[in-house]
Amino acid sequence: MKRSGRLSLALHALVHLHKQPDAAMTSATLAQCLMTNPVVVRRVLGELRDAGIVGATKGHDGGWRLLRPAAEISLRQVYAAMGESLLIRTESDPGDIACGIVRSVNSVMGEFIADAEALLAARLERVSLDDIARQATPHPLHPHQGVQHHG
Repeated sequence: MKRSGRLSLALHALVHLHKQPDAAMTSATLAQCLMTNPVVVRRVLGELRDAGIVGATKGHDGGWRLLRPAAEISLRQVYAAMGESLLIRTESDPGDIACGIVRSVNSVMGEFIADAEALLAARLERVSLDDIARQATPHPLHPHQGVQHHG
């Protein structure tokens, strides 16, 4: 798994979608809210669509929508859909695998990482998208027709 800001971007977009339940949001509108490019939004939301979290429609009233209530979408589901890791792995270079010490270090560190990932997954399962949305406060500088930019 790779480490990037895509998970944060996905969560940000999902909260915006949750806050606009009566209207689909276009990639362009979300990109403006997230201060990024619509292509980036489409890539991230495409992964969430593949996981059954969001759906998209084309046409005049088209755009992205949540497929389930935010209270039923756990952070673990989003985390899994994005294929990211919040933990940094400590594995050695594959060329070093012939060394018994390297194998031992990798084994011990691998167990630590597996334990930490299990704890993280359990915690992410207990937090829903709705939990995040309820903590979100509108940005005071952008009251544009209900769309809250920057956060």
